[in-house]
Amino acid sequence: MPIAPTTVIFPVLQARNLNGRTFTLPAEFGGAYNVAIIAFQRWHQELVDSWFPYLAPLLAAHPDLRAYELPMIGGMYALARPFIDGGMAAAIPDPAVRERTLTVYTDVRRVMAALQIPSTATITLLLVDRSGRVFWRDEGAYNPERAVGLERALAMLSG
Repeated sequence: MPIAPTTVIFPVLQARNLNGRTFTLPAEFGGAYNVAIIAFQRWHQELVDSWFPYLAPLLAAHPDLRAYELPMIGGMYALARPFIDGGMAAAIPDPAVRERTLTVYTDVRRVMAALQIPSTATITLLLVDRSGRVFWRDEGAYNPERAVGLERALAMLSG
């Protein structure tokens, strides 16, 4: 279900994609609107992957929409970033997937508090603009009922 854009604001985060490009989020998200899929645990990858067959045609239909995977990794692991990111990149042969995967080494609890994420038990999905306004949120693996909320939010934003 869409939420008021002022309810939650995406915090400023430094990120790097698996092709090595750095970003300051949310300002440097590529779309006017962006689906940010936030993952906390390695096994969350299958949950993230469950969304992309649905998102691919949605991204094609909305030229100003982008989707990103954001693995949130504790700041204490920042020194291991070359090893961790390198391992992730080596496991992903598709350069487009490496481009949309933005690792964030940060105080995970601070991000959770800012985004009102209650637990790291599953993934969180957000529809966010470059100013950080959040228009929709959900959590967990793809299912059609969850997708309806995203479609409604996009329809409202499209006018």
